[in-house]
Amino acid sequence: MNKETLIPELRFPEFKNEGEWNETNLGDIGNFIGGGTPDTTKSEYWNGDIQWYTPTEVKEGKVGKSARTITEEGLRNSSAKLLPKGSLLLTTRATIGDIAIADFECTTNQGFQSLVVKETEANTFWFYWIIQHKNELIKKASGSTFPEIGKNEITKIKALKPKKKEQEKIASCLSSLDETIKAHIQKLELLKNHKKGLMQNLFPQEGETILKYRFKEFENDGDWVVRKLGNVATFLKGKGISKSDIVEKGNLPCIRYGELYTHYKETIDEIKSFTNLGSEELVLSEANDVIIPASGETQIDIATASCVLRSGIALGGDLNIIRSEYDGVFLAYYLNGAKKTDIAQLAQGISVVHLYPSQLQTLSVSFPKNQKEQNKIASCLSSLDAIITEQTEKIEQLKLHKKGLMQGLFPKINN
Repeated sequence: MNKETLIPELRFPEFKNEGEWNETNLGDIGNFIGGGTPDTTKSEYWNGDIQWYTPTEVKEGKVGKSARTITEEGLRNSSAKLLPKGSLLLTTRATIGDIAIADFECTTNQGFQSLVVKETEANTFWFYWIIQHKNELIKKASGSTFPEIGKNEITKIKALKPKKKEQEKIASCLSSLDETIKAHIQKLELLKNHKKGLMQNLFPQEGETILKYRFKEFENDGDWVVRKLGNVATFLKGKGISKSDIVEKGNLPCIRYGELYTHYKETIDEIKSFTNLGSEELVLSEANDVIIPASGETQIDIATASCVLRSGIALGGDLNIIRSEYDGVFLAYYLNGAKKTDIAQLAQGISVVHLYPSQLQTLSVSFPKNQKEQNKIASCLSSLDAIITEQTEKIEQLKLHKKGLMQGLFPKINN
């Protein structure tokens, strides 16, 4: 191995004079322990106090309470082994290389080779090492029915390691970053729940005529007015824009129905697709148009509304276009909130679900008499969405930072 690869690109100052990392095999850092499944026909083996995991329960480095548990008798009468707290639960069958740290004693099925590291090693360092080198395990997996890597293959995988103190420093750094990411994810969930609660309070819910919350300046404006959507809006249908019509630097911005699923927001301003089709053969948006898919895979997916903020955007053939004098952003939030279930129930079909303008026209909607109240609700929710987007981007930046950090902290190995 090239000596240049024995030192990481990034190193904490106190370890810069520690020299090269040492070459080893994974089998030298601890004991790999397989799992097993007690006889499922014997009830006395199941529903005990011992956690028993399957590979699907390993998610993002964590496991919660296991879906199923086994008894002491089940443990004794199977190849399952009781793993100590801190064991690295490593999936090695079908899904290769997912890993979690056990927070308590537990067992696994045979889809694992769990690692109990030696006392001379830092447990969490090897947790991150395996995450960074997951592809090393995948490359060595084999099997015709599903990929699998056995204990013998895992133990032969080459690794580079520093002394334990440096391992602990690296582990501490990455753990702290993970805690920061976790805190930002929790904040994002709180923001999303806050938005959900706001939408439930700012719009009349099914069977309700009184709002749970109203901005003070509109409290004396009277009840909202109930109308059929067909009486307050006109409906259009987009025209076909195929995948082959999309070009990287086209003359005309366009929106196809699939983008409402992949890039969904209540408001569409940033356009990701372009075409060179002539505008005369297409349907172009007017600012404030609300678009809803005309077809989709499920009823609930099809009930996805977005307001197009710009005019002159070509709208694809699988889009319903709602054009009204009402605030389009207000209407998009309303349709995605209180009216989503109603719209889903209007859609028809099994393998492919369709939603027609004639169906949308029958939808009963409530509007405040004062246009300014619509604007205020739209502005409030749009501002919250901007905060949610900013928080989402911050999480992605932290994840990218972690990825780059891990690439720098671990020397590349050549197996």
